[in-house]
Amino acid sequence: MSTLLVSSKGQIVLPAAMRRRLGMGAGARIEVLEESDGLKLRVVRSVPTVDLTGLAGMFKAPARGVPRRLEDFDPASLLTR
Repeated sequence: MSTLLVSSKGQIVLPAAMRRRLGMGAGARIEVLEESDGLKLRVVRSVPTVDLTGLAGMFKAPARGVPRRLEDFDPASLLTR
């Protein structure tokens, strides 16, 4: 367990070994939760955004049956139901 010192500006410094172990670099965000017996610190990990346009065309849907053309459909058959 580490003891942290609060500066006159209200800042605290986490030990370097702890920052490395948690994968925290400059600009990392920490959520502070106030509990009945003290404070709880939690590292906020953001989900990176992905450009989905690069994924277009990677997968092809399996064919289901015989391909049909527009001419194969009879619009009158839809009215008889």
